[in-house]
Amino acid sequence: MKKGILKRVKYDIFLVGILITVGAAVLLTAVFNGQGGEYVCIKTDGEVSAVYPLTENRRVVINGANGTNLLVIENCQAYISEADCPDKLCVRQGKISMKGQSVICLPHRIVVEITGQEQKDNSDIDVIVK
Repeated sequence: MKKGILKRVKYDIFLVGILITVGAAVLLTAVFNGQGGEYVCIKTDGEVSAVYPLTENRRVVINGANGTNLLVIENCQAYISEADCPDKLCVRQGKISMKGQSVICLPHRIVVEITGQEQKDNSDIDVIVK
């Protein structure tokens, strides 16, 4: 009876080891293949309000629909450091630096997104699907 249990435990350990290895490989591939962004695009109420290079350190006060947020751009990363919204989820979302990442403040209707190219407005939209 002990041999059967010991054999099952060995297989379980082997299976967990394989799952950890595969998970680490997927994570490393995602991290090293991620494309760094070039610009920080700020949208308020769905409209582009400002675009800044990710390489220039600065602090930007963003006036949203119901309050303000403080965006910090430093060391090729962007993050919301202060917000006067009640939940402050945008502050807790952390730093972003890769193309496609975003920080969203729903109460203020603000989206801060990392883009690969300067985006001035929505004129580059090809198709709108309803």
